[in-house]
Amino acid sequence: MTEKLETIRTGLFIGGVQRDTDKTITIVDPGKAGEIVGYAASASKADVADAVKAAQTAFPAWSALSAVERAAIMTEAIKGIADDRDADAEILSRENGKVRFEGWIDALVFEIRWNLALMLAGDVDTGKTLPVVPGIPVNTEVMYQSLGVVSVIVPFNWPIAILGAALPHALLAGNTAIVKPPLTAPLATARLVQRLAEKLPAGVLNIVTGEDANMAALIEGPGVAKVCFTGSVNGGKRIMQMASTSLTRVTLELGGNDAAVFLEDAIIDDTHLDRLFSAVFDTTGQICMNAKRVYVHASRMDELVAGLTARLEKTKLGHGLDADTTMGPLHAPSQKVFVDQLIKEAKDSGADVREFSELPTGDLAGGNFVRPALVINPDPTLRVVVEEQFGPVIPIIPFTTEAEAIAAANDTWAGLGGSVWSASPEAAHRVGAQLACGYVWVNDHGAARLDLRAPFGGMKESGFGREQGIEGIRAFQDTRAIATIDAAALAAQAH
Repeated sequence: MTEKLETIRTGLFIGGVQRDTDKTITIVDPGKAGEIVGYAASASKADVADAVKAAQTAFPAWSALSAVERAAIMTEAIKGIADDRDADAEILSRENGKVRFEGWIDALVFEIRWNLALMLAGDVDTGKTLPVVPGIPVNTEVMYQSLGVVSVIVPFNWPIAILGAALPHALLAGNTAIVKPPLTAPLATARLVQRLAEKLPAGVLNIVTGEDANMAALIEGPGVAKVCFTGSVNGGKRIMQMASTSLTRVTLELGGNDAAVFLEDAIIDDTHLDRLFSAVFDTTGQICMNAKRVYVHASRMDELVAGLTARLEKTKLGHGLDADTTMGPLHAPSQKVFVDQLIKEAKDSGADVREFSELPTGDLAGGNFVRPALVINPDPTLRVVVEEQFGPVIPIIPFTTEAEAIAAANDTWAGLGGSVWSASPEAAHRVGAQLACGYVWVNDHGAARLDLRAPFGGMKESGFGREQGIEGIRAFQDTRAIATIDAAALAAQAH
């Protein structure tokens, strides 16, 4: 990659108007130390307060529309969004580190999620009526209502796609929204969301970028009804603590430590190995629902390790925009340090650690690159097993009984996802039903095979609340009961 790329600049978008700021945040390329990708506006506390006010002002008119009417406006807003997908993907690759194709998919998934949400428009306003029964002389209608202003805060790894799991559902439910793109990779997200916001009524969709210290009004106080946050467990705890001061509602989709369980009869062929490889190493391992631990029946251990080894031997570390790159850098220098520590600790413990590929040289020598690694049969107390690696390293651990595998898979702080690999649907569902997590795959794992119509979310410290599907829309609504006395029934009861 030798051509000089454009320096990107993005502003805020508040009340239907772009707003530039004197202070900006410098966004750097994680693959090239010190190379500037662009500059994002850095919102002040006053800017954030203005965004909340703009969303509040727009709420009454937007919420007064029917869901079908809102869907019609949102359908027009999404038209043509794909025209800039190539540019979005390039920018996202440069600021995030992921390979260009993943950036392209990131934007595509947003569009798919937006359109799937719109297909539910006919169900959004549909309530139910509770019939009159002996002793209860009322007709009661249970209806749904929008909440108000919603903040949607997304992480760096798949910011546009993750936004699509919440934003269209919040808007369709009748809420207005403020989007907070990731601090260290805001450019592509801000650009795409502004193109949508410009086609919606002013104030319905707003964008603020900048330092977290100025963002408190998105989380606490009476102006915001709900926060939808995707990020780390510690980040989720901070959000929840801040929101508690005003009882602001929260949906938290946090980190994971997903277990992939390969039963004795698992199919370990090229198709399934390719699926597992993607589930572990997509986005350099930086996906919350990636497989983070592999448990495999001892009789199949060598077979599975050999299959992953063959794929890792073809890995090419490099810049995300280079055509022959198959794995980019980690996003942050601090994450590189953390993953390097996990690998060193495993080596020092005596575990069999196998690393692959070569670190880039030249102008990429200072990038956040880590060689992908397999850690074979480590001590289960090692951090590479216990903690979320969020990098290209995976522990592979043998088991002998089904009960042992289930217990090990559930012995974690996390409960986001998991998978069971078996030739027997009955066995897969039997084991899957015992995994303590919010989403279970069978003979697959990870974001590439997520059913975008289904509710998604975590258990335990992986968060709570659900996104996607009608459940995702209901998460941005409240219920209202309207009870009407049935005079005839009341009279009959009196006699």
